[in-house]
Amino acid sequence: MTVDIRVIRAGQMYRYYLRETVVGDGRRPARTPLRAAQEQAGVPAGRWMGRGLAVLGLAPGEEVTEAQLRNLFGERGRHPYADWIEADLLAKGASPKKAFKAGALGRRVMVTGVDFVFRPQPTIYLLWALGDEETRRVIEAAHERAIERVLEWIEDEVAVIRYGKDGIYRVRPPGGLVAARFRHYEARSGMPLLHDHLLLSVKGQRLDGKWGSIHTLALHENTVAASALYNEIVAAEVCEALGLATEPRIVTAGRRPVMEIAGVPHELIRWTARRSDQIAACLEDLEHEYVTAVDDDGELKFLPVVSERARAKLNGMAARKTRPPKRKTRPLAQLRKEWKESAIRTSGVAVDIINSLLEYARAAAVAIRARVAAVVDIALAAVDVAATVFVMNEGGRFHRRHLLAEARRHLALVLRGRRRDPGLDDQIVAAAISTHCLDISEPKTVRGLEADYRLYTARWALSDLPARRRPPTPAPGPDRQPPADPGEPAAPWPPGEEVPRIPPQYERAVRAGAVVREQLRTTTATRVRGRAYDVVAHQQAAMPEQLLAPEPADPEHDDQEQEPGRREAMDLTALRALRESRTDVEALDLTAERLHHLGEVFTAAADRARTTSNRYARRDDAENPHPMREDDQQAHRPQQPGPHRGREAGH
Repeated sequence: MTVDIRVIRAGQMYRYYLRETVVGDGRRPARTPLRAAQEQAGVPAGRWMGRGLAVLGLAPGEEVTEAQLRNLFGERGRHPYADWIEADLLAKGASPKKAFKAGALGRRVMVTGVDFVFRPQPTIYLLWALGDEETRRVIEAAHERAIERVLEWIEDEVAVIRYGKDGIYRVRPPGGLVAARFRHYEARSGMPLLHDHLLLSVKGQRLDGKWGSIHTLALHENTVAASALYNEIVAAEVCEALGLATEPRIVTAGRRPVMEIAGVPHELIRWTARRSDQIAACLEDLEHEYVTAVDDDGELKFLPVVSERARAKLNGMAARKTRPPKRKTRPLAQLRKEWKESAIRTSGVAVDIINSLLEYARAAAVAIRARVAAVVDIALAAVDVAATVFVMNEGGRFHRRHLLAEARRHLALVLRGRRRDPGLDDQIVAAAISTHCLDISEPKTVRGLEADYRLYTARWALSDLPARRRPPTPAPGPDRQPPADPGEPAAPWPPGEEVPRIPPQYERAVRAGAVVREQLRTTTATRVRGRAYDVVAHQQAAMPEQLLAPEPADPEHDDQEQEPGRREAMDLTALRALRESRTDVEALDLTAERLHHLGEVFTAAADRARTTSNRYARRDDAENPHPMREDDQQAHRPQQPGPHRGREAGH
């Protein structure tokens, strides 16, 4: 994810944020004014954001002062101008108690806000760090617009104020929210990392004029959807302004591809991944400790495999253990000069590519835009989204926010950096819920009746989808013999032996979407309007560019049999090159003959599938439709996880 969230407490504002975060993660000198410290650090001043500023007498884009931060976040949720309000009332003869109460925004709270950290994908901030000044300004403007859009979405659809006994009543803050944004330029390792801290206050005003507190749990629950929205918007803004395109890149085998700017070499991302290498080395040691941990009786504490949930927790522990001390902040101009020199010396990328990175990315974008059509088929997108969420969430139960996050990821994959129509993600979610999901909510509280907390599952049975592979069982080797009796402690794991891990669920989710999509295509997809082009183009948008089959010359004769003499053998050399390449563009060194051969093979496969689909469609149209029984619409309730299986949410 590219959006993180942390809770801000009243005391934490003084210990951490006012000393470090507001000055670019550096160490603020004692008794130094805030603006002077920011100028010394070379970072811009913080700016106010949000629709709730007008009620507090603030304006969007106004500079954030230390007194305002201290009152709103450090004094348990007071008015930013509480000092002036209190002094004015005291001068008019009001009692100290009344003057203090006038500067408060409702009840005093300990959790005064949340810290959202927004950072673009690595290829975007690499263009920002190594490009010219115009590229830098364009990317920063796109970054700011994406943050504004996400904040507007939070104000309109996520943030709720709880009130009443046990907070049973919930209402959207009609006046909006208040947030302070601070810009940072580098990571702890000194590598480029454009990111902003958005300090969002929990204080909001209700319709009756009273001040309440935003429910922070709702913000945490929608962080993934916010991250997907931010990624989608910032990539579209950058690509439209600079003439670029995105492509899916496989970073970890079996996991979700990451959408990056096409044409930016992966070696540059590795150049910035010093912290990632340190975390990966520490994570390997923690995994060995995890699978060999025993209790007082010598029994293994955990399963001898590392699940996704356990690996995520171990990854957080590794990040904390390898966290380096913060460096002294420097001006951006000096940083950009040092970054380019370091990339030329140590990244392994040619100098002309680094100096002309934007031109290389534009050339790659031209090739991608010529191959991939921006076609979004809502029906097919709903199938992919529902199947992915159903498989990725253990137990097959999910909420609307899971579908929304996956719909935004799907749109980013299909559109490849193009802007989309507003509300298209909501249309996909609505289609998925109405067509492929069953409402299994059993609300026991008022909260359970809300649309955001309705519980859904898919209409398909788990037996209809690809089975999940069993976790690998470690075979006893010469250095690791099984214990003679249960009381004997297990032998230490050999240092050179790989720790078995449960395979990621995303690969199974992709296959599940393909299975369900194929079932629906053979039954209903061919009966609904002539959308053969939409189906093909929509599916091609999620494929590597080298595998895209050319469109048929005559769509009316798609059902013709395959031409005789066409080769059926597939070029294994070309497939190996495609499998080993990390990006779509890196595999473009394939010869024209191999690419043509691949195109013929995939065209033949598409023709055979289309012929079979049309044959079954005509047969079904000739027969009488069979009425659907109510039993077929019942939810397929999966079994509850066993005692050794935790509920691993993939969103």
